Amino acid sequence: MPAKDFLDLEEKKNLQKALKEEERAEVRERILMFLLLNDGKTQREIADFIGCSLKTVAHWCVHGDPNNLESLEDGRKNGNHKKATEEYINLLLKIVDEDPKEFGYEFGRWTAARLAEHLEKETRIKLSGSQVRRILRRKKYVYIWAKYSLEDKQDKKLRKAFKEKLDEYLRLAKEKPESIQVWFWDECGFSLRVIRRRAWTKKGKRKKVNGQRKRGRVNVMGALRYNDKKRVCFMIKKGNSETFHEQLKKLHEEIRQEWINLGNLPEDFREKGPKIIIILDNASYHKKKDVIEQVEKELPNIRLEFLPAYSPDYNLIELVWHSAKEYIANREFENKEELEKVVNQLLNEGGLIIKWSRKLKNKGNAVNVT
Repeated sequence: MPAKDFLDLEEKKNLQKALKEEERAEVRERILMFLLLNDGKTQREIADFIGCSLKTVAHWCVHGDPNNLESLEDGRKNGNHKKATEEYINLLLKIVDEDPKEFGYEFGRWTAARLAEHLEKETRIKLSGSQVRRILRRKKYVYIWAKYSLEDKQDKKLRKAFKEKLDEYLRLAKEKPESIQVWFWDECGFSLRVIRRRAWTKKGKRKKVNGQRKRGRVNVMGALRYNDKKRVCFMIKKGNSETFHEQLKKLHEEIRQEWINLGNLPEDFREKGPKIIIILDNASYHKKKDVIEQVEKELPNIRLEFLPAYSPDYNLIELVWHSAKEYIANREFENKEELEKVVNQLLNEGGLIIKWSRKLKNKGNAVNVT
């Protein structure tokens, strides 16, 4: 610690002048420390007088230079956040959207710490992971689960062609619902095992759900009409070609009966009834040769249109399954019969309210046919 009267007359005058003229309050405070030390005050007395910690006074006694006012700036608080130049931030926002493998890394995702380390190599600006995280939050980035992508398996040309065909079907279904109907077909399973979903809870706590792995499953095969969002869903034991054929016949009869109820003659349905376009995926039993032949022979009003491979985002009924599973999430069912009753109520009795404008992203792409 400097001794009493360690400043010469000129040094003392310079400090006293700087104390009056210096605009930075923190620097004025450190100048005052040296003047008080020169008067013989102890570090404890100075800390009490200024209203700071003893540790702060001790730091500036060692690291400060009364002949160099710039040394009285706190290098520890230059603000690493201030080191993040506009160029640094722009580079960060560019890199965070890139795959780490493109930069030669073996890991598959960026963390804030990894971004900070990489950007230090690129810019020689050293920031901590928490500082990078704060920058990203200010730029409206959030750290959430990534979605599965199917893009590397999709044929873009086939998808584009199918989308154009689908758009035309949907246009005709809107303009001439009496002549053409578009239905989206799929299968889904609901398990007795409790489906966990994220839920609001107080910070620091987590809601509990039963972890018992119950056996039992309700399988559903069904269709959704585009024009009015009517659902026709069947509880099935197992999805196979025979079951598929049987449920198609039931759907055909449902539409036929609806047409007859409008005052049309049953015998005219084949020739004058609506054409039924069914959009469905490429499950092997959907495309079984004998099933397709039976459909063409027995259900001539039905036309099967198969989705391009890995394109569930074109199947609107995915929203129905997702909404139903959200509804029963975190609920425990005693047995399969109880679960089946609730699923049937949701799917066939109007118990499920669906926000059709939403985009579902749990299938690799957003369901966006509407």
